[in-house]
Amino acid sequence: MHDRGWWCLAALSGALTVMAGAFAAHALHGLLSERMLAAFETGVRYQAWHTLAMLGVLAWRAARPIRGQYLVLGLWTAGMVLFSGSLYAMALLGVRALGMVTPLGGVLMIAGWLALAVCALRVKPETQSESGRA
Repeated sequence: MHDRGWWCLAALSGALTVMAGAFAAHALHGLLSERMLAAFETGVRYQAWHTLAMLGVLAWRAARPIRGQYLVLGLWTAGMVLFSGSLYAMALLGVRALGMVTPLGGVLMIAGWLALAVCALRVKPETQSESGRA
């Protein structure tokens, strides 16, 4: 997937985050137990943070593409789908067995952050002549 596709995916995730948050705030109160509502809201929160993080990596990539950035984006995307998606499905569908998927999504998100650290360590410092400074 090229950068334009990743930008679109992040934008769609952001829109879904707002819709899910509004849905939780307005339609789910009184319909779900407090525990399931909290689980749904946790999914929204984690999706929001990782969507913002994706935008940061995409902006970094626009300025300085390096190997590994797509891996970070892929891990976070898979993590959001499994972590947030399983929480949404558990809350809305009542399928508690999906709770076994949630930790796997969390592990993928953590792996994305660790991959980001590796990317950052791979970046070689710019010399003064490369950065345009004399």
